[in-house]
Amino acid sequence: MKIKNKIIIILGPTASGKTDLGIFLAKKYGGEIVSADSRLVYKGLDIGTAKPLKDNPNNKEYIVSGIPHYLIDCCSPKNPFNVAVFKNKAIWRLREIIKRKKLPFLVGGTGLYLDAISKNLSFPGIIANQSLRDALEMKDMPDLIKEYQSLDPLGAKNIDINNKRRLIRAIEVCRLTGKPFWESRKTEEPIFDCLKIGIPTEKEILLERIKQRVDKMISSGLQREAFKLIKRHGLIPPLQTIGYQEWANYINKNLSEKDISEIKEVITNNTFKFAKRQMTWFKRDKDIHWTDNKNQITKLINNFINK
Repeated sequence: MKIKNKIIIILGPTASGKTDLGIFLAKKYGGEIVSADSRLVYKGLDIGTAKPLKDNPNNKEYIVSGIPHYLIDCCSPKNPFNVAVFKNKAIWRLREIIKRKKLPFLVGGTGLYLDAISKNLSFPGIIANQSLRDALEMKDMPDLIKEYQSLDPLGAKNIDINNKRRLIRAIEVCRLTGKPFWESRKTEEPIFDCLKIGIPTEKEILLERIKQRVDKMISSGLQREAFKLIKRHGLIPPLQTIGYQEWANYINKNLSEKDISEIKEVITNNTFKFAKRQMTWFKRDKDIHWTDNKNQITKLINNFINK
């Protein structure tokens, strides 16, 4: 098997089945998985991120169904983690897997993280302007969204509009450079030869899967996990995301069944909107092979690694 500098990318919107497919293929090809998910990196954010369960909770290595996973549970929520940090860590890990003659699978739904590796994106080295950030922090989300839409219309279609930290950073770069945020990212010579496989999902099917996932999260103790994290850390950036932010206004209240039902509906709607933005991002990439047929995927991978 010829795997020099070759990686397989498994992508798709949230709840599309990336984790299961990645594990199936890693078992079939003797591979290992690097996660490309911007929330799975954080320790303690388990239920709300649908983090795959380790085979052995006491094992330092993150092994799921016998397959080593990397860049999961690798960072405290209190520590900054961004695409530049991800890129450095992921490149090191992918090269290390290849060096051991294993086939690396990059699995996730964070489009910018995936592009950082597959397109070798470089990012603007703009030093943070704290006074500007403080001023932007005082604004509410609708005003931030409106400003970013005026500064960078294309980028505004793809950014996670629920993530205030990312919105502020995008506006900051636009203001300081005078250019749209997305234009400030440059594509350089690729490091890896990538095969991209996307899992296609009809909207109706995806919405039903999201509903089932949120139901499972609630029954598994998402409320308890969210309250515990918010009380411990406050509403820090990693908790200003879907699955956690929806509980913030209820932190000191006794929730009724109606309250929980309403929160569940909001999480479901926010997740579905997020999944649609993910698909908008992915559809720009013409190199993605969209299929969930395992026989077809196997043929694609065999041709790729043996060419």
